Amino acid sequence: MAQAQFDTDLYEFISFAEVSDLPPGERLYLDVGEIPVVIINLAGRYFAIADICTHDDGPLGDGDIDGCEIICPRHGARFDLNNGDALSLPAIKATKVFPVRERGGKLEIGVLRV
Repeated sequence: MAQAQFDTDLYEFISFAEVSDLPPGERLYLDVGEIPVVIINLAGRYFAIADICTHDDGPLGDGDIDGCEIICPRHGARFDLNNGDALSLPAIKATKVFPVRERGGKLEIGVLRV
């Protein structure tokens, strides 16, 4: 699956951690407005996905990772970390993804400008 393409001009980037706070294979949880988000470092690539399974609004972030997919720990729905697409039942709707970038040793997450 293709990685989401974000028009970074539409986003305000907010620093949330030092790069050293999120080593490869680790996860970090935060809230972006009202949305719980999990940031995952997969071999130096950062993914930010809503910590919400669209099947039943349960938490998604503690699910197993298989390649670039996260598997909902409750019912096994799979989501693409690149773009949030639901890849298997029981989920049929995508979950939200956010751009993440590294700047000067800090990690930043993009929030849509209002």
